[in-house]
Amino acid sequence: MRHRIALASALVSTLAACDDPASLAGPAATEPASLKQAGAQTEVAATTQLLVTGLDELQGSAVGPGGALFVTAPLTGSIWRVDPTTGALTLFASGLPPRLPGLEFIGGGVVDVAFIGGTAYALVTGVGADIGGDAVVGIYRVDGPGSATIVADIGAFSVANPPVPDFFVPTGWQYAIEPFRGGFLVTDGHHNRVLRVTLDGEITEVIAFSDIVPTGLAVSGNSIYLAQAGPIPHLPQNGKVVTFELGSTTAAEVASGARLAVDVEFGRGRTLFVLSQGFWDGPFEGTPALPNTGALLRVNEDGSLTTVVDGLDRPTSVEIIKNTAYVVTLGGEVWRVDNIAGPPFGH
Repeated sequence: MRHRIALASALVSTLAACDDPASLAGPAATEPASLKQAGAQTEVAATTQLLVTGLDELQGSAVGPGGALFVTAPLTGSIWRVDPTTGALTLFASGLPPRLPGLEFIGGGVVDVAFIGGTAYALVTGVGADIGGDAVVGIYRVDGPGSATIVADIGAFSVANPPVPDFFVPTGWQYAIEPFRGGFLVTDGHHNRVLRVTLDGEITEVIAFSDIVPTGLAVSGNSIYLAQAGPIPHLPQNGKVVTFELGSTTAAEVASGARLAVDVEFGRGRTLFVLSQGFWDGPFEGTPALPNTGALLRVNEDGSLTTVVDGLDRPTSVEIIKNTAYVVTLGGEVWRVDNIAGPPFGH
């Protein structure tokens, strides 16, 4: 079955986030057994700092104007600007479609943000009429602090151009947006494909997959890099980074072993990193990993993985500025991770 990548739709996981003291802990000092079994090794002496706490249910992120960090808050339909040095917060945009109120809809709403020049574009999913909502599933241009314009109706495209079955949400369940050649690439973790979207609203399918659950994106030249969460039970060998180009019908594997991979980003010197949400032991598809089992991993030249930091609490996205990673978590936190790569790229 194709799986919706709503990474927190179970009541049990939400209760864990609110009531379990362990879910409030910071990154752990020891490596989870799952990563050891997957072949990752801890070699980088990274340091961590809790930069932001107290926001509601964060999901996506981007580096925007002035080198600031921008994070999405689906529950409130808002986007926050974060000072990457101090953690100071400024409300950047509000009034976007919030996610639906049921716990099963966590992972919907404003799930990601991207910038072209100084203009922000928000990716909104899981709000369509097919699941009881009343908003457009697609890309919204942020015109001001409280106003936005729909530029691409991805939900309508998905209904008119369904993927190969099996799926159960006709409008799809998108996860990430990435600037690409004056427009965007968008992953759909439910329909198992990557879409290309222009600023005029034209939408085309770039590549389709079997049940691999595509999540985060990164671009380097003509090459597109994609994180794959893999189908439940999200075994480490199915958590992969793959690469392809426009016109490709298949993707080449770059690395595997990241349990429930949710994002991929480049650091200095084309060093590639993948974000693992961690151990999955949920009662049904769509539930997140267990608290405090996520990790940021560095991809080595031979396809192996090195643990940069572990013990992350259900991370959903990562951004890299110089030699520092900013990890966004489902629990409303942003962690700053310094010294993510050693010499020569760590200086």
